[in-house]
Amino acid sequence: MTRKGSAKSADAQFGAGRLDVARAFPKTARALADSLGEKEIANPVVTLIVHAAIAYADALTAKTAGMVNTQDHAAAPKLLRAALRDRLPSEQERRFVRILAEKTEAEYGVRVTRGAEAARLLADLEKFAAWVEIEMARRR
Repeated sequence: MTRKGSAKSADAQFGAGRLDVARAFPKTARALADSLGEKEIANPVVTLIVHAAIAYADALTAKTAGMVNTQDHAAAPKLLRAALRDRLPSEQERRFVRILAEKTEAEYGVRVTRGAEAARLLADLEKFAAWVEIEMARRR
């Protein structure tokens, strides 16, 4: 794999593997979220949601552009836009950006995310994931 800025090249096999990994995250996030009350600390759920969104985006950009984002997760939406151009719905792009915006605080910050907020992010993830699954199937 070759690096190009905050991205590196990736083949279809890598994309398929990332899709498999992406599919595991929401299932685990849902199980964990369902075990929490809406006022309990849910930062670990948010971490799973963020990593799922990243893996879904990687799978799609690997398949469509032969590239995946690395390190700079803030650049991931730009790579997704570059890969899909006008085929990336603004709603999905906003959803992805909204999920990614939670990464640093959920993983390294002191702000507590409660179960109710995590449930809203999980709903966003599920919509983003469903869209990516459709796009991946379309590109077979």
